[in-house]
Amino acid sequence: MIINRQPTAQTGAMSVLAALLESRTGQQIAANRAWRIETALKPVLKARGHETLDQLVAELLDDQTGIIADMIVDALLNQESSFFRDGQILDTVVAAINARETPGSRRLRIWSAACSNGQEPLSLAMLFADRFERTGMAEPEILATDVSEAAIQRARAARFSQFEIQRGLPVRQMIKWFDAVGSDWIANPDLVRKITFRRHNLVGDPPPCGRFDVVLCRNVLFYLSPTLRKRVFDLLAEVMRPGGLLVLGAGETVAGQTCAFIPSPDYRGLYERVVTPASAIETAAA
Repeated sequence: MIINRQPTAQTGAMSVLAALLESRTGQQIAANRAWRIETALKPVLKARGHETLDQLVAELLDDQTGIIADMIVDALLNQESSFFRDGQILDTVVAAINARETPGSRRLRIWSAACSNGQEPLSLAMLFADRFERTGMAEPEILATDVSEAAIQRARAARFSQFEIQRGLPVRQMIKWFDAVGSDWIANPDLVRKITFRRHNLVGDPPPCGRFDVVLCRNVLFYLSPTLRKRVFDLLAEVMRPGGLLVLGAGETVAGQTCAFIPSPDYRGLYERVVTPASAIETAAA
């Protein structure tokens, strides 16, 4: 990233920091939410021994390692998440997978994009593990990605505070899948192994390999410009099987954004990958 080393009154420290976030992730911070920059960066200011954002930006501009930029971007990303968030949607995902599985069929695939610290893919893994115990139906392959390497490391470690563990996680699941270690809770390795965690930038990296039956990409697109949003929709369409299902956040939609997806006629709140003649041939050959 090229950063203006002589910020003017118009650019300022906040503008430099917002530009860094956008260049790395495509995410924009609206002018009326600029206050969030200072709030989110308070821990970084303290850790670096600074009192102002101007001092932090000065260190950023002199840093040749990229460490400071990584710290800033990780702090500015909205990693808000919880276990079984919007549980009805996750139940719908399970129902959709159930409907698509047949005896002897291939293993189905789910991509949890922008997975934050791992609560979403871990919730899915618990649901499908419970289903396997009840029915013997195979568990789908789950890929979980995030633009933040720090978030992915946390997700792999699957270590959560008491506050995080109480947000949405039923007591039965907590006892079954988590062990108390000091004041934290750590997920059973058998649960974590059901998920492949990987760093991935939705607006800058090539798409993951293979095709997915369900993609969850919740509460990410509304931070992007219309141009980048279209690019991400194209990427998601590229990696999904025709008729595959896309899960967006409650405040997001495909309407007016892309022609690759339509509201699912079968699953309320989900979107379906449009089947084109070319994709139909691809499905028949798969």
